[in-house]
Amino acid sequence: QEKIRNIIDGLANCHYIADQELATALTLVEMLERPLLIEGEAGVGKTSIAAALACVKGAELIRIQCYEGIDSASALYEWNYPRQLMHIKLNEQQSESTSESDIYSERFLLERPLLKAIRQEKPPVLLIDEIDRSDEAFEAFLLEILSEFTVTIPELGKINARSIPIVILTSNGTRELSDALRRRCLFHFADYPSYSREILILSSYLPDIDETLLKQVARFVQTVREWDISKRPGIAETLDWARALSGFDVDSLVSSESAVTSTLSCLLKTPDDQQIGFQQIQDHGMDSLLASSG
Repeated sequence: QEKIRNIIDGLANCHYIADQELATALTLVEMLERPLLIEGEAGVGKTSIAAALACVKGAELIRIQCYEGIDSASALYEWNYPRQLMHIKLNEQQSESTSESDIYSERFLLERPLLKAIRQEKPPVLLIDEIDRSDEAFEAFLLEILSEFTVTIPELGKINARSIPIVILTSNGTRELSDALRRRCLFHFADYPSYSREILILSSYLPDIDETLLKQVARFVQTVREWDISKRPGIAETLDWARALSGFDVDSLVSSESAVTSTLSCLLKTPDDQQIGFQQIQDHGMDSLLASSG
């Protein structure tokens, strides 16, 4: 329990408000040396977990941003072909021969995030972001690397990890991940924050904001997430909106409906969603909308 409490306190000092479940999962990641798969909708703070954990550990954050078509070369290593060709040409001009071992040496090796992560003396936090955007072949490649933490480069041989990175994978659920990946990882589902947790998050990032405004912002955002909209606002949108309102010297949403409507673009990111927001405020008024959220 002390380890879990230390994680919660450490994350709070790095502006991440974690619950007991997440703190336990992060404790087990280190204890069992297993990756942690974090699933949840975009905007719930999955990526921020890795950044905050790196802050707590005083470790480097190394990130792989996954996308359709990403391959092992993008994540592991590549050879610096332009420099290799230049080296060959220079040797030819000086009538010197060029051996294969000379060309395929460390000075021409381009480290990509996976290789960089396992060659650190101090364990880094390795974030594999949006793994669901990659294909099954890349997923299988990752499994092989994450199970052994060794890399074989044909021209250089086997490279063993100097330290075992703390691995965080995130997924927005755009495709089903393989059973093999799920079995390899610990799991945590990240949801939108509750009203009380959203207040703590706002207070952490914006300690000088008016308390009444802070509570009203958190409650209104809770209400907005219940609407039938295409993109529910995440934590970053809540923070942006609170900053915008505070910057306009708003101290109450009820008495400043014009400021609310003029800054809704911070929360609602499509024309249809914004129209729903305008209509809700016009039909019900801020008093009613703030009272409607539990």
